[in-house]
Amino acid sequence: MQIRNTPASYGVVAITIHWLVALAVFGLFGLGYWMVDLSYYDDWYRRAPDIHRSIGILLLMVMLFRVAWRGVNVSPEPLPGHKRWEVRSAHLAHLLLYVLIFVAMVSGYLISTADGSAISVFDWFEVPSVTGQIKGMEDTAGTIHYWSTWAIVGLAVVHAAGAFKHHLFDRDRTLRRMLGK
Repeated sequence: MQIRNTPASYGVVAITIHWLVALAVFGLFGLGYWMVDLSYYDDWYRRAPDIHRSIGILLLMVMLFRVAWRGVNVSPEPLPGHKRWEVRSAHLAHLLLYVLIFVAMVSGYLISTADGSAISVFDWFEVPSVTGQIKGMEDTAGTIHYWSTWAIVGLAVVHAAGAFKHHLFDRDRTLRRMLGK
């Protein structure tokens, strides 16, 4: 398999990043959903948010690389059987997913740094607060984070449904291309 995309297929880098981001997004969503109900006395009360923040920062780095990688690669052409509305819908869905993922990451960062503290990423390095202390910022950022993450999951489900539609009903290569086949 080639490293870079071609007009006919995705390269191993694009495929790996796609599935890594999907895994991270759904993992972070599940972890976030679970951790908000932890009690103060639960062993995971501090550990789960630390893991959530660390993976979120690493995901931000992967997403920045993903945008750069897309910028220097061709995108595979739509398959011949794709209708115009399907191609446009797919482009819009991808754009919205990118925007929502960045909104979720920035709002998560703002929640965590609203008190002026840095985010420690698995004790490997720290990401400092760029805002300092802003009273009430964590509440506004929290609302944005909550709704953007639900929107990501909803749109990702629609995205996956589209891929399965192409695979099961249209019987085309849309899904297989993202599996490297």
